[in-house]
Amino acid sequence: MYNTKLNQEASSDLLMDRDWIDGQPIYRQLRDRVVAMILDGVLNEGDPLPSVRNVAADYRVNPLTVLKGYQELVDEGLVESRRGLGMFVKPGARKLLLEAERRKFLSEEWPQVHARMQRLGLRPEELLEGTATRDPSANAKEKER
Repeated sequence: MYNTKLNQEASSDLLMDRDWIDGQPIYRQLRDRVVAMILDGVLNEGDPLPSVRNVAADYRVNPLTVLKGYQELVDEGLVESRRGLGMFVKPGARKLLLEAERRKFLSEEWPQVHARMQRLGLRPEELLEGTATRDPSANAKEKER
């Protein structure tokens, strides 16, 4: 069958943050938390997702809400349902997620980050080296030395 201990650990990891964002449906937030668990390596290929019943009870939400979040993962090809066993992370799910998240970052978030770096006069090297300071004149003084 499947590892119930892992399922319980994953469930508790999923439940670390019980706060909900008002502007986003709960099923979507549950889906996003499972995605984060896959990306962070908490859930690996072939691992079971926390059971719908356990998540619903722990979060005090309707089981249909949990099921709807899980169904989105199935629809995206990240999770598969095994009759009588539960939901499992599909092989290749992490790779698919990484590709999608990278595309999203580069198209939606990076332009804003880049624009802010330009406004603040930050160079990529400063960020990579961790030498960015709050005072741009301090950078100029160091370069003069």
